Amino acid sequence: MKLFKTIIVFLLLQNTIVAQDAVHNFGNIKVHSGTAVGFHLDLVNDGMFNKNLGLVGFYGYDKSLTISGSNTPVFYDSEVLVDYNLYLETPIEILNNTNLITGDIVTPRNNTDIHINFINDAFYIGENLVSKVDGYASITNKDSFIFPIGVANRLRTLTLESEATNAFAKCAYFYEDPNEPSTFNDNFDTDAKGPDFFQVSTKEFWHLESDIPSKVTLTWDTYSEINTLAEFLTDLKVIGWSKSLQHWVNLGNSTVQGGYTYGSVTSEIFVPNEYSIITIGGNDDLLETYNILELDNYYMTPNGDGINDVLVIDGIEESKDNNLQIYNRYGVMVFSKDNYTNEFGGYSNRTAVIKKNDGLASGIYFYIITLNNLRQKHQGYLYLTSNEKK
Repeated sequence: MKLFKTIIVFLLLQNTIVAQDAVHNFGNIKVHSGTAVGFHLDLVNDGMFNKNLGLVGFYGYDKSLTISGSNTPVFYDSEVLVDYNLYLETPIEILNNTNLITGDIVTPRNNTDIHINFINDAFYIGENLVSKVDGYASITNKDSFIFPIGVANRLRTLTLESEATNAFAKCAYFYEDPNEPSTFNDNFDTDAKGPDFFQVSTKEFWHLESDIPSKVTLTWDTYSEINTLAEFLTDLKVIGWSKSLQHWVNLGNSTVQGGYTYGSVTSEIFVPNEYSIITIGGNDDLLETYNILELDNYYMTPNGDGINDVLVIDGIEESKDNNLQIYNRYGVMVFSKDNYTNEFGGYSNRTAVIKKNDGLASGIYFYIITLNNLRQKHQGYLYLTSNEKK
């Protein structure tokens, strides 16, 4: 990675004081296009530092640095190479690029007004386990963004895909039990799930603020212990603590990728501001005993002749609270439906595997139908011979 050329700063500008441990700006600092300024000391910004077109870098070898002051610095390009982290005691804004090299940008989780804000077309590069945002990152005027957030030596990104432009949105990751959060006034009881049947992670959660209908993608790693939440990765889902209902709500899983060590799950569309926090959920059948029964194998010829065109599960009407999952011979889910009522006609509804609503190839498929209220799980094979209408 090529670093920008920097100039060590010992600023003696008007109304700017360089002390032994900090550069204190009372006046007006401007970094012109094509120039670079490097801070090896803390920055206290009580003046104007918002008309920059060049690079502002922070470099701390074997130490930490801090940005504080009453005014928000606005950087065009910036980079962070601080061995023991760059701490924010005031917000900072980015207009173009932030180069994350070494050291986290740390913000206080008990003060969400302090964050690094990526404005308009601003972006970042180089995010890694030892250089990310440990605290709150935010965006202005963006409809999609991957928040480079995490904690300690762990990068736990959240991807936001909104249906319209966010005037403002922000996010942080918490490696905490939702039952006992450290910086929230409320507790989020993982047993409070309304009528739904699912587990709630007690390892972690995210705080996301956005008032635009959106999908989010949450990530997991080995510390998430995903294997305790679901027997199948495709059973994972995004869940959120509803502010109005005061319990956890299933926000769906439009896509699941990865393995038990690392991976991601994507929600369906929801409004983040309606939920205090969000996290990863699984199935409660890992904690309770289900009767697992072999159901008949089925044969489908979805060719429009009215015979075996759809998958009709015998007795499905006895359990309205059910879930059907269909997997191909590689173990990849190709269809999932809560409250299934015999509508599968040989077409996938999973965007991660095949183009949604495209017909599935002829072959053998494995299905699992879970009847939650009856505490039963049935499984069998489905033989699909054609998905083309005549």
